[in-house]
Amino acid sequence: MEIKTINQKQKAFFNSNVPQAIPYRKAALKKLLRTIEDKENEIYKALFEDLKKSEYESLITEVFIIKKEIKTTLNNLNSWTKTKRIASSLINYPTQDYLIPEPYGCTLQISPWNYPFQLALVSVINAVGAGNTVVLKPSEYAPKTSAIVEEIIEESFVPEHVCVVQGDAQVSSELLKLRWDYVFFTGSTHVGKIVAQAA
Repeated sequence: MEIKTINQKQKAFFNSNVPQAIPYRKAALKKLLRTIEDKENEIYKALFEDLKKSEYESLITEVFIIKKEIKTTLNNLNSWTKTKRIASSLINYPTQDYLIPEPYGCTLQISPWNYPFQLALVSVINAVGAGNTVVLKPSEYAPKTSAIVEEIIEESFVPEHVCVVQGDAQVSSELLKLRWDYVFFTGSTHVGKIVAQAA
């Protein structure tokens, strides 16, 4: 699927209000957790091939953190999404003021090579938990891990909700030419400035 088509389909899916529904968010995150648990050995193998990480190091620095993040999000989603009454300003008196959490919309996540599993998926979990759609562009410098991340995403989500786009810096540039409601980048300051300027 072309990058522009993915972007358009995700906008339409977000506008359908499906990803904003709390039961939908929870079901998607539960499926992601099950898929990760099913593929845990493949994740360890990929991390070893890319970064020579032992199974123990991969568990502690990558997989455990992601599983914990999903569980924490599931346990707190109801309270995080509640409308909260806040103190009114004297300027607005007499009013009642509320804080209403709302998703951004269609998000682009660009992740680095050094923690290729954890840093790719933690932003996906947070974006999905908040009711957004996600296009994830993992690092081309950790190809085996990026491939297993893509496999996990494909098994856990419909592409209109979350999908992976593989490629190099040129692909990132093409993605940044499109209109996103939120761009999340983890990486160097130099590249971060380029991303910020393009976004």
